[in-house]
Amino acid sequence: MTTSFDVAKAAAELAKAEKDCRQIAPLTQTYPGMTVEDAYAVQLENVRARKAAGEKVIGMKIGLTSKAVQKMLGVDEPDYGHLFDSMFIGEGQPCPMAGLMQPKVEGELAFCLGKTLKGPGVTMADVYAATEYVIPSIEIVDSRIKDWKITLRDTVADNGSAARLVLGGRMRPIDAVDMRLTGMTLEKNGELLFSGTTAEVLGNPAASVAWLANKLGSFGIELTEGSIILAGAVTAMAVVEPGDSITVSFHGMGSVTTVFTGE
Repeated sequence: MTTSFDVAKAAAELAKAEKDCRQIAPLTQTYPGMTVEDAYAVQLENVRARKAAGEKVIGMKIGLTSKAVQKMLGVDEPDYGHLFDSMFIGEGQPCPMAGLMQPKVEGELAFCLGKTLKGPGVTMADVYAATEYVIPSIEIVDSRIKDWKITLRDTVADNGSAARLVLGGRMRPIDAVDMRLTGMTLEKNGELLFSGTTAEVLGNPAASVAWLANKLGSFGIELTEGSIILAGAVTAMAVVEPGDSITVSFHGMGSVTTVFTGE
C-alpha cells in the first residue's frame, strides 16, 4: 500500500458522492499514486462503514471477466465488489432511478452457494459442488466517477461500480445448465440489444467464481454459505433511462425483467 495514500479520505469522498448522488473526478487523478492494493483498501473501508450503519453483505460481484475488457484496461485478471441487501430488487419489482447517476445494465448468471468456499486451491469442480442453484440476473452498475472515465483502480475503489441487482424467479441446479454454451439475450423495451454465451465469462462462469474464492482466500476471506455471486457479464453493458424495460433471458433457464422508474 502506498504509504502517503489516505485511504479514509478517499473512501469518504466516494461515500459522500454516492450519498449526494454526485459524480466526482477519477480518484486516479486526485491520487495519482494510488495502487490497486490501495483501491481495494478504499473499497473495504466503505464496506466496513456500510456494515456499521446496518447494511448486510449478501454476496459479491465479479467484473472484468471479458478478455476484451481486460485488454482495454490493461489488466490480466478480473476484479470484485460487495453486494448489500440494500441493492437487492426482487423479480417483477421496478428499479427506482433515485440514487442512481449514470446506470448501465448487464446480464449475468448468479450463483447461490449451498456450501462455503475458501481458497487457495478452489477449482471449478469445487464451485459445482458448492453451488445450490444458478439463476438469471440483471446487474445494474453505476459509477460515482464522472462520465465513467475509470481505470481499474477507480472501479475497484468504487466497489466494482456495484449499484443494484435483480434476480430471476426460476432456480436451476447447476448440473442442469451447460456452463459454457448457454445462450443469453439482453433486450431493452422489447428490442434485442446483445446476445452471447456463457463462455464469454472466463470460458465458464464457474471459473470466475473459483477465481474469486482464490483471490479472497489470499486475504483470509471466504465465500460463505448462502452468498449470491454475480459471475460476470456475458455481453456488453446497456445504458438505461427512466421508463426503460430490461429483460435478460438465458436459454432453458427463463428470464428476469425490471423497469426503471422515476426521474
